Amino acid sequence: MNVTATPSRNLLLAALPEAELEHFVRHLELVPMPLGKVLYESDSHQAHVYFPADCIVSLLYLMEDGHSAEIAAVGREGVVGVQLFMGGETMPNRAVVRSAGSAYRLASRVLKDEFRLGASLQRLLLRYTQALFTQTALTAVCNALHTVDQQLCRALLVSLDRVSTNQLNMTQEMLASMLGVRREGVTEAAGKMQAAGLIKYSRGRISVVSRAGLEARCCECYALGRKEMVRLVPAPMTLARAA
Repeated sequence: MNVTATPSRNLLLAALPEAELEHFVRHLELVPMPLGKVLYESDSHQAHVYFPADCIVSLLYLMEDGHSAEIAAVGREGVVGVQLFMGGETMPNRAVVRSAGSAYRLASRVLKDEFRLGASLQRLLLRYTQALFTQTALTAVCNALHTVDQQLCRALLVSLDRVSTNQLNMTQEMLASMLGVRREGVTEAAGKMQAAGLIKYSRGRISVVSRAGLEARCCECYALGRKEMVRLVPAPMTLARAA
């Protein structure tokens, strides 16, 4: 695959000036991202960062009893591995592909070298990281204060922003794991949305029929998170909505 010809598949890379991208584009490797692939485990050291092209990566916490909950989702608007350039090196969460596709893999040492130059890449990554922190905080608030129905709407809308189709491949088990709730709660919420004509659900595939309907049904958490992403990284998110 010719990564030099298509860096804009990741919207952070697309926002970089061409001259800066040329500094490290030869180090990018387009790799497959199959469903369920674990990119890193809790407290593990990473050799690479990943710029998703058309996949979605779930950042989640796994408890000792086996339960888990998603704290953020990363798609083509961002990068997986912010801890590497923030100086922490490791994170207490894991990263798992929850929507298959591909991503650009970059050696961590190359990213660190480019980040230290202090040019556009550094500014983009820092602004994106602030938006990611906002998404994490809003996810925690939403999971604590809002209904499963509202949480599911937010999760679907966040996913739609990161793909170029209205089709989402998500099982009810996956959704329950993301939201940190029982599968029965997801089944009930999805059933209500389907009855309202907002989605169609069949065998792990969700077709969004009315995005506007989901937005109207959702709590304010989704809109606040998106507003912050647009404010901090305007070019990528504008492209994401238009695709």
